[in-house]
Amino acid sequence: MTNTWMETIGRVAFLNCDPLFHDLDERWNVLAAPPAWLTGHVLRKDCVLAPIPAADYAKHCDELVLLPDIGIGSQGEVGSVLLFGSESIESMKSIALPSDSATSVALLKYLMMTSGREFSYMTTGPDFELMMEQADGCLLIGDRALEAAKQHPEMVRLDLGQAWLERHGLPMVFGVFVARKDTPVDALKQAHSALLTGLNEFEKSEVKREAVIQWAMGRSDLTHSRLDQYFGEVFNRLDSHHMEGLHRFLSEACDLPEPLEFAW
Repeated sequence: MTNTWMETIGRVAFLNCDPLFHDLDERWNVLAAPPAWLTGHVLRKDCVLAPIPAADYAKHCDELVLLPDIGIGSQGEVGSVLLFGSESIESMKSIALPSDSATSVALLKYLMMTSGREFSYMTTGPDFELMMEQADGCLLIGDRALEAAKQHPEMVRLDLGQAWLERHGLPMVFGVFVARKDTPVDALKQAHSALLTGLNEFEKSEVKREAVIQWAMGRSDLTHSRLDQYFGEVFNRLDSHHMEGLHRFLSEACDLPEPLEFAW
């Protein structure tokens, strides 16, 4: 029996990894799923590696290792991790949380706790209208946050990436690429290289950047200008400064003080 998972790479079912996955080498199968679902897919060997919520890495760090260089982060406004509300944060008493991302939930609770605010939290499906019917505010991520902000700009109360930067002066890393610790390093390096190739082209070529934006437009209702802006707010290349922000988040919001463990 062949290890078909070795030819499969997990991808979040949002736009934030498009620079990595656009026009990926046809050798690779792509498994698209919500961020939290990808954690289970990696653990079950459904894919060789995948981007998962950073908070899920903290939860499963005994089984997972990080891949270097790539992730999902922001240096300030991220545009797609937003707290909405029909009233100000100071007037809110309850917040509906999405079921599809552990990192945004952990970050929001951390930011609210350290600012001295207390709320009643509930977890629901990531549906803006339903969430706002049940609570004073709601947290959304990814494409749903972008779409809700487009339709209800007056209800955006907090960009969590900006709030993290203002508190710590560090980038916020929302998603990390991980693999199981028992995954052969050669297979990981091949998948990692394929993703980096796409990112390198996106960063260096205006033609490639335009192709990624057009690809994203075909899968969303966002305008060209908003997507062009978005791919400047969210980034996929991580360096040591971003790792400092990641470690700060994992240690303070997820109770993981240990050093980060990488595949190589």
